[in-house]
Amino acid sequence: MCPELVLWDWNGTLLDDVDLCVDALNRLLAAYHYPQHYTKPQYREIFGFPVEDYYRRAGFDFEKDPFPVLAESYMQDYLPASAACPLAQGTRQALELFRQAGVRQVILSASRLPTLEWQVSERGIRPYFDCLLGLDDIYAKSKVAVGLDFLQREGFAPDRAVMIGDSLHDAEVARALGVHCVLQCSGHQSRGVLQTAGVPVLDNVLQAARYCLAEMP
Repeated sequence: MCPELVLWDWNGTLLDDVDLCVDALNRLLAAYHYPQHYTKPQYREIFGFPVEDYYRRAGFDFEKDPFPVLAESYMQDYLPASAACPLAQGTRQALELFRQAGVRQVILSASRLPTLEWQVSERGIRPYFDCLLGLDDIYAKSKVAVGLDFLQREGFAPDRAVMIGDSLHDAEVARALGVHCVLQCSGHQSRGVLQTAGVPVLDNVLQAARYCLAEMP
């Protein structure tokens, strides 16, 4: 069954910003005088949502350095540098496959909406999407409420929609929305972490798109 709607995650799924996020984490640790330093594989094992919990796993002490202060410092580093991040390999092909199949596409992201609009438009892919759904702050807690509001407002049947993402949170969001979920493991979390979600895990965005169009129940 071909889905009627795809809810795309953005960071780590369509936007390849993983290397930047690893570097930004390490710069943040150094700026606040923490000794630890993470490799990309190590980062992909500790990353997750809510971001506040991920910061704790990275070793930040919120008694000494409050999370809002750290989050603001991180975004001041990340946002300007993100302009250089490419789209994930296969993104344009995946978006085109769904467009040719008549599937409506939306981005559902934990990013602030103005940031999301800027990043998507800068890369020339905004016309693929009916709308962009983001959060209203920088703390990246959850996108469930935003997604539920959209589905109810637009009248989509959840069982004809699929969430494509790169994190366990995307699987949690999909369950909360009642939609299908397919994960791809070239983003912020490793295959081993993603496989604990109990949903299909593909190698990359293009494989995920092809799976949705050919194999979804």
